Amino acid sequence: MPSRKFGVLHLTPTGRGGTEVHAEGSPTVRRRELGAMLKKLRTAKGLTAEQVADRLLISTSKVSRLETGQRGASDRDINDLSDLYEVDDEQRQHLLELASEGKQRAWWQPLALPYSTYVGLETEAKSIRDFGLGFVPGLLQTADYARAIVRAAVPKWGPEVVEQRVQGRLARQQLLRSEDAPRFEAVVDESVLHRVVDSPVVMRAQLEHLLELSELPNVTLRVIPYESGALPAGNNKFIILGFAQPAVPDIVFIEGLTGDLYLEDPRDVEIYNVTFQTLVLLAVSPDETREIIAATIRRHRRSRATRQGTT
Repeated sequence: MPSRKFGVLHLTPTGRGGTEVHAEGSPTVRRRELGAMLKKLRTAKGLTAEQVADRLLISTSKVSRLETGQRGASDRDINDLSDLYEVDDEQRQHLLELASEGKQRAWWQPLALPYSTYVGLETEAKSIRDFGLGFVPGLLQTADYARAIVRAAVPKWGPEVVEQRVQGRLARQQLLRSEDAPRFEAVVDESVLHRVVDSPVVMRAQLEHLLELSELPNVTLRVIPYESGALPAGNNKFIILGFAQPAVPDIVFIEGLTGDLYLEDPRDVEIYNVTFQTLVLLAVSPDETREIIAATIRRHRRSRATRQGTT
């Protein structure tokens, strides 16, 4: 099996106090790819996780965590499993390479982000489909808008933590302008455009930023107008991530107030795929979306001019 090269993101400081991201591969995705291959090898041998654990004198939970990518694999783990599954030297070497790549330090680790698993998946996704009712998708937010969103989400966070979260979000956004940028498709409710986050000035800048990003060849933005009626999505936010690696299945990410959820079962993913396509049908076209955003910006300008005229 030929070895493959993956790009990795390096985080470096900029002269303005921000960060820059440079591409490399995601250890999160490497672990999941390795886990999927190990599970496939085990099932091909007709073994259960319990049987593998018994033969290697390890816990069943360790087998499970290796196969789900929740823990890294040592060289000994790979060699023991390769012996048990009777893989050839070429495949063993590939498994060892994946295990090594899965233990590399990721660019986002210095930021101590609480959603590091998601960032690791997003970093190497070939497609990102984002639906949200409450606010502009994170990859499309300005710094001031993101700052206001983070403060509102966790009021008890101090300025340093807030800024850390904002810088992490800005670093992630460089994916959309990278050489091998993923296909990003977002569907948002029209209310997102009208909800004034922080101030009219910040909101207008955010809308202008949306117009700019919507012109990128890999970005598609659609708005669901009010007149579209009831929406089929039962939750306020979900993201579908697709990957180039055949061994890594599409994943649905669902944000929650007390924890996040990752769905990988093909039946669950299909439900969200169908739901997203239904949302796309309810939304207006990208060109019409830009017209709605432009009209909203004009209203903000007129509102500001009116306020200034009365002072």
